[in-house]
Amino acid sequence: MKPCRRFVIPVFLAALFFPLTTFAQVYPDRPVRVIVVFPPGGSNDVTARIVFQKMTEMTGQQFIIENRGGAAGSIGSEVVAQSPPDGYTMMVQSATHVANPHLYKKLSYDALKDFIGVTTLARQVGILVVHPSLPVKSVKEFIALAKKRPGQVLYASAGNGSYVHLTMALLISMTGTNMIHVPYRGGGPAGVALIAGETQAMLATIGSLFTHIKSNRVRPLAVTADTRVTQFPDIPTIGETVPGYEFTAWVGAFVPAGTPRPIVDKLNAELKKALADPGVAAKLSNQTLDPMYMTPAEFAQRLKADNEKYKKLIQMTGAKIG
Repeated sequence: MKPCRRFVIPVFLAALFFPLTTFAQVYPDRPVRVIVVFPPGGSNDVTARIVFQKMTEMTGQQFIIENRGGAAGSIGSEVVAQSPPDGYTMMVQSATHVANPHLYKKLSYDALKDFIGVTTLARQVGILVVHPSLPVKSVKEFIALAKKRPGQVLYASAGNGSYVHLTMALLISMTGTNMIHVPYRGGGPAGVALIAGETQAMLATIGSLFTHIKSNRVRPLAVTADTRVTQFPDIPTIGETVPGYEFTAWVGAFVPAGTPRPIVDKLNAELKKALADPGVAAKLSNQTLDPMYMTPAEFAQRLKADNEKYKKLIQMTGAKIG
């Protein structure tokens, strides 16, 4: 007696999809490598360590942070793009991810096609700070000094094309000033250089400069959001002096393209829980990193929109590698 076709096909399909379903249910069953594409000390690193420590507690498996800094995150991104799409290699990267394709003549990966955005993790707000030796206490005085000393004010960044670079490049473009860009291998090293007096100014994420601000090793002038931040209510926005200036970004979690959808969805669900945890939210907020959750579909749309935003910004500012 021949088996009925209508029963054979469903059984075949069930056998086909069962391994993925089972895999997602047991995932993760071994440590997960989380590559932060910037050195320790910056907001990407701070966010990753707070969030994935909670992921380790929640899942019972280690999410191990590995810093692979350099070239505005493109070195670490290449490592992740070439990793097996099995959910055991993740990437933490900022909005710099969608800026790099417009800054580098050639990348070994496609920023949109070779990765899946699992979710954003935190919103980044920047802050303009100066070395205490610089004789300015406001954005107005800073701009006036830069115009008085064209080409003499050195500003640090986390690398060519990084958020830290573009925020200042936009300010320079909007104010008609001339300052010298000094790129470093991440926000942490750039902050250390500023404190040491190698540079005089920096417009970086608040999270990466938080401890330096609190210890008075740098002087804060203004924030990049369109409203003042709750952690520093007395610090004005740049837009209060330079109308129209606003520049915030994000830190996000990614996996290589081809990672099974059940794994992506499980990671997204677990990260949603982690970001909603009061302890995690408080730690991020204390670093002025606002918890920021998105579904993979929402994040995909944000990536496309920001890709166009950074393309236009880079063309407008003339920011280039090298």
